[in-house]
Amino acid sequence: MSTRHNLVSEFYQDLVEQGLLRSEVLAQAAVILLALLVAWLLERAVQRHAAAAHPERREHIGHEGFVRIFFPLAALTLTWLSGLVLGQWFSGSLKLIKLAGILLLAMVNIRLLVFLMRRAFDGADWVRRSERIIAATIWTAYALHVIGILPELWQLLDEIQFHIGKGQVSVLNILQALTSVAITVLAALWIGREIERRLMSAEVMDVSLRVMVIKVVRALLIVMAVLIALPLVGIDLTVLSVFGGALGVGLGFGLQKIASNYVSGFIILMDRSVKIGDVVQIDNRLGVITQLTSRYIVLKAGDGTEALIPNETLITSTVVNQSYNDRLIRIALPIQVAYGSDLALVQTLLQQAAKAESRVVDAPEPAVFVKGFGENGIDLELGVWIKDPENGQLPVRSSVNLQIWQLFQAHGIEIPYPHRELRVIHAKPESTQGTF
Repeated sequence: MSTRHNLVSEFYQDLVEQGLLRSEVLAQAAVILLALLVAWLLERAVQRHAAAAHPERREHIGHEGFVRIFFPLAALTLTWLSGLVLGQWFSGSLKLIKLAGILLLAMVNIRLLVFLMRRAFDGADWVRRSERIIAATIWTAYALHVIGILPELWQLLDEIQFHIGKGQVSVLNILQALTSVAITVLAALWIGREIERRLMSAEVMDVSLRVMVIKVVRALLIVMAVLIALPLVGIDLTVLSVFGGALGVGLGFGLQKIASNYVSGFIILMDRSVKIGDVVQIDNRLGVITQLTSRYIVLKAGDGTEALIPNETLITSTVVNQSYNDRLIRIALPIQVAYGSDLALVQTLLQQAAKAESRVVDAPEPAVFVKGFGENGIDLELGVWIKDPENGQLPVRSSVNLQIWQLFQAHGIEIPYPHRELRVIHAKPESTQGTF
């Protein structure tokens, strides 16, 4: 039976054989404690400096991640340097320092991985829920490495091989490829998220242009991450030609709608026909565009509901954009007054009611038009202009109509309504006497 290299058991055996209170062990323990104390003090200083720093400096790429991993990284560095110094006095292997270094390295990996996932996925709930699983997985891997099981497990997985085409691939190669791709894609998503945060804060660029640049950069980063990760584990990129052919056939037969939506999304972003914050009407749905994605837009209606409208719909159907070049829109309010009303006074009262509403702009000023003479009264129309269509039209209509009602009541202006008279005509009863 082969002897397994077990750092923990070797350290324990040295303690049993040579004792705990040896100068070598005590020196290592003192160095580790001192390294932890110095790293903790430095971390406190870095955190105070970060808290006092200007918000723009705290937004630098990697600043938050550096603060997060500073303690284990500083402790690991100090422990490693101390081990080099102690190696000049002690000829034996510094197993305690090696154990401490492995544990600190595991802590660095856990904090760094969790930080990248939080930033890459914008603090999603599933990331917070999976933090313990991530930490347990990394701790387990390092524990297996320390006790010597992990190398044997790698060897076992490397022996399980199968043929793909003309070559052989082991389970270990597949796991390494998946891990490499996952790490590089995660780093690409993090870089893309940081670029997005900075571009979205750039006021000099149009919103649609910013969104388009972000999506193009994110797609390029993911492609580059995959192209970098696969050769690192020895996978030839020419094998992707088969996948590319299969993808092309899939797009031709079953994914044309999805591809059309993605292409339409880039067209919308490039021609800037709609942008975030526009008030649009698509089919029978009116709302504000709150989000532009590669596949759909998010349209929030006045009642709070959000509709996910495919990008292809915006290309193939008519879109009424109420804020394309100018955010001013006109609201028409139909009014009817009774015959015999003083139209000059009515026009004055209508304009007064419109100007009493704060959302109605002064220029263009409210205007009153006589549309015609109806069956029950004179038909008028009050036209007002507002510059914030995203806040809805119904509140303006309600407020102006309420003002009109109060002013008409105060000045005796009658709003007519249909009158119907029902007359019952009694016919003369026929004589019941017969003729002779």
